[in-house]
Amino acid sequence: MADGMSDAVSKADNEHDDIIYPSAIPFVLVHLACIGAIWSGITWHAAAIGAALYWLRIFAIGAGYHRYFSHRAYATSRVAQFVLAVLAQSTAQRSVLWWAAKHRHHHLHSDTINDVHSPRHKGFLYSHAGWIFAAKHDTTDLVKIADFARFPELMWLHRHELVPATVLAVLCFLVAGWPGLIVGFFWSTVLVYHATFCINSLAHVWGKKRYVTGDDSRNNWFLATFTMGEGWHNNHHAYQSSVRQGFRWWEYDPTYYILKLLSWTGLVWDLKLPPAAVLRNEHRLGARVINRAAAQLAESFQPDRIAAAIGAALDGSSLSALREKLSETHQRAANVLAHLQLPHMPTRSEVLSRATAMFARTPSIDDIVDQAHTLLLDAIGARLCPVRA
Repeated sequence: MADGMSDAVSKADNEHDDIIYPSAIPFVLVHLACIGAIWSGITWHAAAIGAALYWLRIFAIGAGYHRYFSHRAYATSRVAQFVLAVLAQSTAQRSVLWWAAKHRHHHLHSDTINDVHSPRHKGFLYSHAGWIFAAKHDTTDLVKIADFARFPELMWLHRHELVPATVLAVLCFLVAGWPGLIVGFFWSTVLVYHATFCINSLAHVWGKKRYVTGDDSRNNWFLATFTMGEGWHNNHHAYQSSVRQGFRWWEYDPTYYILKLLSWTGLVWDLKLPPAAVLRNEHRLGARVINRAAAQLAESFQPDRIAAAIGAALDGSSLSALREKLSETHQRAANVLAHLQLPHMPTRSEVLSRATAMFARTPSIDDIVDQAHTLLLDAIGARLCPVRA
């Protein structure tokens, strides 16, 4: 019943994936405002403000929106929590509750059809920025972020999400005039936008995978340099609650370094780090990751093509007999097909060979291969003997 309702909701979402023009207009205007530098000019004062605001707010995105509010990778006081939320919302990337709720949803469904921003299913541009304007993503699931939604001050920020950004823009104008507003505020805001969005898009298509995570997350040193460590995305998906995303000493992660320094002052504490087994890539994978990796591995063999080849290789009577056996058996199709001598049927050793080529080293590789082999045979059987309504 719950699955049926979920499918209905998913179908409704896909049918109403329209653009929220009132939300899209400010985003476009912020970009257009950057052109105003032609008339305002660019001063060193304004450029310095822009550079400072970029790095300060990139830190707020990584340390605030992401590692604290989304994953609770460390603890801090209620006052510091509010200050961090205000600083993060000065980026004009919606409220801290909206951002964290969407990100938690992303991790639950990373690179599946239900992911909010997967390049695999919606394309690069949609995953980079288009998704934030779709009607189905406009609301905030407060249930997913109930641990922070209980704070009245954060709910106030949620209801007045543009107040921090507006105040910052006014301050930039008062300090450095029009160049301060255009170059200092708008330029840095747009740069922070796209640096953040690159983690949703580029970090799922470009880079290396150290861990099997059941999705397309990748480590990318280039992205890490201008996002203060957020580019070690495959590391992050392997152990989401870690305050440190650069797992190796040479993986540049200044957000973690700053948080570590702040922990010495007592401003933050309880910094969570990945277990030694994760660092050595010796940890057993969870069922969700194994299921996703197995499904991806099985699909790489193109069961549709294999089923068509089997149908073409068998004569009509033989195919009819096979279909009858598949439809009448009380066993899974995998059990039937595994014991028949049919053409183009991948063996477990072939599945294992492809798995070692597709995935990073993991102690759970046999679990993935066994499940993928069964899924593949079941998929072929389902195509040979489709269920009749």
